[in-house]
Amino acid sequence: MKKFKIPSAPTFLLLICAFVALLTWLIPAGAYQTITYDTTQKLIIHKNLEISTNLKATQETLDSLLISIPLEKFTSGAIWKPITIPNSYQKLTSKPQGIISFFQAPIKGIVAASDIIFLVLIIGGLIAIMNKTGAFDAGIFWLGEKLKGKEYLLIIVTTTTIALGGTTFGLAEETIAFYPILIPIFLAAKYDAIVALASVYIGSSVGTMFSTTNPFSTIIASDAAGINWTTGIEQRMIFLVISLAICILYIIRYAKMVQNNPSKSLIFGQKKAIETRFKKTKKIKLTVQLKIILFVFINCFVLMIYGVSQLNWWFLEMTTVFFVGAILIGIIGGIREKTFVNTFILGASDLLGVAIIIGIARGISILMDDGMISNTVLYYTSELTSGMNKGLFANLLVVIYGGLSFFIPSSSGMAVLTIPVIAPLADTIGFGREIIVNCYLYGMGLFSFINPTGLILATLAIVNVSFDKWLRFVLPLVGILFILVILITSFSIVF
Repeated sequence: MKKFKIPSAPTFLLLICAFVALLTWLIPAGAYQTITYDTTQKLIIHKNLEISTNLKATQETLDSLLISIPLEKFTSGAIWKPITIPNSYQKLTSKPQGIISFFQAPIKGIVAASDIIFLVLIIGGLIAIMNKTGAFDAGIFWLGEKLKGKEYLLIIVTTTTIALGGTTFGLAEETIAFYPILIPIFLAAKYDAIVALASVYIGSSVGTMFSTTNPFSTIIASDAAGINWTTGIEQRMIFLVISLAICILYIIRYAKMVQNNPSKSLIFGQKKAIETRFKKTKKIKLTVQLKIILFVFINCFVLMIYGVSQLNWWFLEMTTVFFVGAILIGIIGGIREKTFVNTFILGASDLLGVAIIIGIARGISILMDDGMISNTVLYYTSELTSGMNKGLFANLLVVIYGGLSFFIPSSSGMAVLTIPVIAPLADTIGFGREIIVNCYLYGMGLFSFINPTGLILATLAIVNVSFDKWLRFVLPLVGILFILVILITSFSIVF
């Protein structure tokens, strides 16, 4: 019998779409009431289904709704998404999603994810322009000479840098920009593409899993729990260092095996195809002109990181930076207008498959929202864990958050939806609310390594690596980190 293979990413996501559509027929519809802060009117907007009511923006209003969050968190803009009101769940008439909804979901998802999709396409065009100038080839051969015999430094520096971005400001979706650049460098070091993918993706995942100052997870979740975001930060910092070391050693172990014996690579059968697409074979001298081009290119990423972390930039601003960067590089490289346009369009088309995968994944969330089952899953989860032994509760909560992240892959969306409902349970069970925040981080972080509704399928599509190959590579690491998380969580409760 032939071995079962997971289908291609778009097909796999469509199967998940069908599964979610089926769930809307089986899981009752329901919703929590929510509040948001209107910065224009300086009022709290209380929403009960389709009915909105304006309330005074006072701490007494929040207390009356059982929301133990300081008002300043809303007025300062720290919390900008709708917050779930505890004990407000109500069952609704089911809204099962049929065949038409199933086929519309990917289209709706592509429209909803247009911001990140355009970022991906513009990056594809930028990479093609860079390749046209020859700056990549020259830079990679120069770097290869400098790192000869020390290739492992690539893994350490890349994984650590990305993890720092993940833990401080939530570097995740933005990493898609790095793969087309780094894969040729890792191939030149005689590693396979999985090593490059792992160094970036695992770095981002472990960084966000132990977020320290990340506003999209730690800060918004702590605010939603009604605690200071620095509470519990020491534990997260210590275990970030430990987990990052484990991840780097795990990747280096595999990388050295592939470097010594290429046939040991999990994607050895794709070696020629990947090298044809990514590996640079022309030895080009690194001229002053090419150095300037590389300087502009690198600073596009420096500017992007600075803008996201310091200036509250998002996809529009990031995409603009790469678009302007492509134009500048084309001018410096002396590329003619027609050649520039054709090259840019071809480069964008190379990442069109990635863009479509991102859209289909977003469509899954839309199906769940339209079927109104996400709140129901949350409600029964909180009912299940209420009154449990605190050690069992905390460790089970890590698993539950991993499962919930399949339905709600957004870290900020997960925080504002679930934390106001789950956090008060810590008071009745007998430990600090920071444990809830950590369980949320650890559960989402662990599952992000393999979450098909997250970024991993879009990431794998860049190199055309199948999901089953990735699972074979990463599942042992996930198992190690899961054991570590159980130990961390149990230790934090006892002490």
